[in-house]
Amino acid sequence: MSAFHEAEVLEVRHWTDRLFSFRCTREPGFRFLAGQFAMIGLIVEGKPLLRAYSVASPPWEETLEFLSIKVQDGPLTSRLQNIQVGDTVLVNRKPVGTLLLDNLLPGKNLWFLSTGTGLAPFMSLIREPEAYDRFEKVIVTHTVRDVEELAYREYITQDLMQHEFLGEMVREKLIYYPSVTRQEFQTRGRITELMDSGRIYADLGLPPLSPENDRVMLCGSPEMLADTKARLEALGMKEGSAHEPGHFVVERAFVDK
Repeated sequence: MSAFHEAEVLEVRHWTDRLFSFRCTREPGFRFLAGQFAMIGLIVEGKPLLRAYSVASPPWEETLEFLSIKVQDGPLTSRLQNIQVGDTVLVNRKPVGTLLLDNLLPGKNLWFLSTGTGLAPFMSLIREPEAYDRFEKVIVTHTVRDVEELAYREYITQDLMQHEFLGEMVREKLIYYPSVTRQEFQTRGRITELMDSGRIYADLGLPPLSPENDRVMLCGSPEMLADTKARLEALGMKEGSAHEPGHFVVERAFVDK
């Protein structure tokens, strides 16, 4: 158990019957980079039950925040969704992950492409000043089934724009592009469809993705990751890593239980 610390739940928000987030205390020695994930969980039948969760809060915040789906028969999420303020969760002391700015080559535009709870690491990264220092535009896309699943939409479009320290950079460089697949909405369709049709580029006034100008981070459903990765590679983009930075990076630690 020395690999974990116990964090006290400070706040729980149920976005929908399928989606919730929670905020908990952060151990003073817990260090992470924007975009990383940690193993978190609960003690179940005397043993730790853990899953990988991206940290949704930025490294400079004193608390930790996580975004989770609810799976009624999921070993962990069926229990985690019932946590309340004052409860305890386990947090691994060693965060990891591939969605790091250093794993990307220098470029002009930084794209964060997410579905569902895949938005979580990008909630950390859009509050990382270095992202704005390195790129001219930072575009975060979030595709969900229903409008109510667009978690943090109000925060991104309102609160973050007025942030005391980040507001000026965010207003100048951040673009938020939500889309919905099952309901009427201003933008409807999967991110791959919106890319293939050119709709997203027309909406944003940006040229299509290219290896010369664009760097991409992917986090979401396995289907989205596979489909989008194939499209990026077809453009001549190469996947990056800690050993060799590239045009795009993929986070495959996706919670579905």
